[in-house]
Amino acid sequence: MAKILCVLYDDPVDGYPATYARDDLPKIERYPDGQTLPTPKGVDFTPGHLLGSVSGELGLRSFLESQGHTLVVTSDKDGPGSVFERELVDADVVISQPFWPAYLTPERIAKARNLKLAVTAGIGSDHVDLKAAIDAGITVAEVTYCNSISVAEHVVMMILGLVRNYIPSYQIVVDGGWNIADAVSRSYDLEGMQVGTVAAGRIGLAVLRRLAPFDVKLHYTDRHRLPREVEEELGLTFHASTQEMVPHLDVVTINAPLHPETEGLFGDKLLSTMKRGAYLINTARGKIADRDAIVRALESGQLAGYAGDVWYPQPAPADHPWRSMPHHGMTPHISGSSLSAQARYAAGTREILESWFGGTPIRDEYLIVDGGKLAGTGAHSYSTK
Repeated sequence: MAKILCVLYDDPVDGYPATYARDDLPKIERYPDGQTLPTPKGVDFTPGHLLGSVSGELGLRSFLESQGHTLVVTSDKDGPGSVFERELVDADVVISQPFWPAYLTPERIAKARNLKLAVTAGIGSDHVDLKAAIDAGITVAEVTYCNSISVAEHVVMMILGLVRNYIPSYQIVVDGGWNIADAVSRSYDLEGMQVGTVAAGRIGLAVLRRLAPFDVKLHYTDRHRLPREVEEELGLTFHASTQEMVPHLDVVTINAPLHPETEGLFGDKLLSTMKRGAYLINTARGKIADRDAIVRALESGQLAGYAGDVWYPQPAPADHPWRSMPHHGMTPHISGSSLSAQARYAAGTREILESWFGGTPIRDEYLIVDGGKLAGTGAHSYSTK
């Protein structure tokens, strides 16, 4: 029997919800590329309920304990005295989320003598040191595509929020004011702007598709060029590199995985090549942007706005400069954890565990590391250089 260590974010401040704003979720059977949604043999939760917090337990307890496994769920993940650190030593499986990542460093992996499987309940396994996982023979899997559309919707919301100056305008209303000139002095139309994505995978392409009706000019860069028919359908301009693309753009959205080639990409040098007054959106990973360079670019006016859903570390400390920098639209990594997305990533996590414990192959699209090498989606998206 196995010990499963599951790290989830805290329950709501006022306690686990007794009721919800909606009674059901729309039924979706396939993702845009035809991939089916998670197909576990069963679920022990109500779709649309809060599953990603500690009390939600991803709906796994009944399933795991019925098979004799031990499930430990905690939000206490940081520091040598944390529950995660103590329980990791003899855990067979670790489940974590990008929104509240339990960082599996080489040092922690070395201590986890029994660890065989690391599951990301969501998308993005960069909180696992993939090289260390490969060396230790640990399988790494994530629920690919489960919240890609959720994040793409969040990107579009953030772009409009910045360009139309929505957040300060809302605050004027909350404060009892009617300061129209203050609200519109930083408000523009998105129509006609040059907008591009760094990476055009599942999320990046979904963003491009959702922006096309706004009559913007669309650009992208990616290590894998999109099919010609997609470029023609959306009127896309391809650029060989991020450095080549960003000087042309009014809005840049980052939708790339974090790996050595993208870490720190948006620093002072690259930001200085962007159009003055451009907007930068980052729902990918916080470390793709240089923390202090972003602050400097906003303070100088080089960037008109920065909206991000990702930080480093997570959770961000109270004194993180992105909380107080001007003209930002930061959120606490919620883009991929809507109640709709939670139903999918909880079901996908169970599907992975069913395959693992049943001795059947995990879906190839869920695999990041397997058999001592990058595999499946991991081979397409990640690098261990």
